[in-house]
Amino acid sequence: MNSEIKKKIVLGVLFIFPIVVYLFFASGKNNFAKLPILSENILELDMFESFEKRKVLLEDKITILGYWGDNLDFKKAEALNLNEKIYKRFYQFNDFQFVIIMQENNESKIELLKEELREGAGTDLKKWNFLMGSKESILEHFKSLKIPLNLEKNLGSPYIFIIDKEKKLRGRNDDEDIGVLYGFDARSVAEINKKMIDDVKVILAEYRLALKRYNKMERN
Repeated sequence: MNSEIKKKIVLGVLFIFPIVVYLFFASGKNNFAKLPILSENILELDMFESFEKRKVLLEDKITILGYWGDNLDFKKAEALNLNEKIYKRFYQFNDFQFVIIMQENNESKIELLKEELREGAGTDLKKWNFLMGSKESILEHFKSLKIPLNLEKNLGSPYIFIIDKEKKLRGRNDDEDIGVLYGFDARSVAEINKKMIDDVKVILAEYRLALKRYNKMERN
């Protein structure tokens, strides 16, 4: 292969790669529009204990947040759906994390679920975070979302939420099916495929664009 052909290949890759990245994000319904803010001032996570023994915060992270209470035995299908459709697709982006809030004394069940996730997908689970807390702390934190939804008796919910780096709940205020979409039903593969993937792309693109603008200002 002569140098002229190599040069053309390199130039082709440099030209095509940005287009592929753009199409990945632009495939979202909102096409770089900001995902609507539905509530603000969500409580931080320091009231909970990390199963992984690490500091987990909402601030400066794009968080996929779930409340699974004391109901992990019935969450396997939801966990596998989210791991396959959302986590594996986006976990390599900086500042992206999963946070699942559980009732205390569920360590053995969490370990079992994480093992099943590892075996089922072969994925690095370093950005899956399981937090444990009292009934009172879980109810207090959920209340800070300020949404017209309630936790079930076991302190769990089928809904998964997108929280931005400023601890604001993001979602849809003009969803074609229900109007205001506060969270995504993890039991529904269709909802994850048709809506949640789209909205995660939008918020990641929003922050990537903001970072690009910041870096440009710094250079100037």
